[in-house]
Order: sequence, then structure tokens, then C-alpha cells
Amino acid sequence: MGIVPVQILRVIIWISLLCSLVIQLGFVPLVCWEMHESGAPPAAVVTVAAVLVLGVLGLQVVGASILRLLTLVRRGRVFSPTAFRHVDRIIAAVAGESLLLFALAVFASIVNRLTPGDELAPGLIGMICGASLVIAGVAMVISVQRQLLVQATAAQDRATSLQAELDEVI
Repeated sequence: MGIVPVQILRVIIWISLLCSLVIQLGFVPLVCWEMHESGAPPAAVVTVAAVLVLGVLGLQVVGASILRLLTLVRRGRVFSPTAFRHVDRIIAAVAGESLLLFALAVFASIVNRLTPGDELAPGLIGMICGASLVIAGVAMVISVQRQLLVQATAAQDRATSLQAELDEVI
């Protein structure tokens, strides 16, 4: 990967992380205040706040881990055991986002049952569940890519040891 694309990606991730802080510190309290003022039950306010904060936190973990991986790329050390820790964090965060979205669908379904009429269309709840499955699929793809990283790291270690043996023979 070239220097320019890596720098552009780093800038994009830093801007995203700063915007996510604005969301956590400004938007979430505003949404909670609006819900409270409109007479929403406290449990709903807390649930929405938790979902928003945890959702943004998961994205922040992914962004920070990608920044760490980009640092390893810049140093030429991406095929090292250190990279596994960052990739594992990304997998856990994406899987957590999938579970969080599914929990949001369950919460929406419960709200639909407890209120007269349909607050949310049942099809929308089904679409949220489908999006949760897609995000879980992304976590699985990242897991497969981690396995490829394991194989590449092992191949690089083997090539290094073979080069050392060849240097001894010569």
C-alpha cells in the first residue's frame, strides 16, 4: 500500500473518530433530553442512550485498531503477531455491533407489542435483523482474513529461517 492512500485513510479515520466524540458528547445527551421532555419512559431513554453510546464505541474501537494496523503497515511489520491483537479487537467490535443491532430489533419489537398500533413497521424490524446478520457476516469475513494473516506470518517466518539456513550454507 502506498504512502498517499495510507495517509488519506489515516486522515479519514481521525476525522471519523473526532466526529464520533461529538456524537457521544453532544448528540446522545440531546436525544435523551428530547425523549425525556416528550414523556418517554426512563427505561426507553436509558436503552436508547446505551445503544447509541455502545454503537459509537464499537466504531471507535474499529477505527483505533485500523490506525494501529496502518502504523504496522508503515513500519513493514504487519506480518507480526502484534497485528493479531488489533485484528481480534476489530472482530470483537464488529460482532458486538451485530449483537447490539439485533438487541435494538428485539427492543423495537417489544415496544411494538406494548404500544397501541405499530410504532415501527414489522418489516422494518425484519430489515434491522437482516442488517444484523450482514454485520455478523462481515465479522466472519474478517475472521477468515485473520486466518490468512496467520498463514502469511507463518510463511514469512519459514522464509526467514530458510534464508538464514541458505546464508549459513553459502
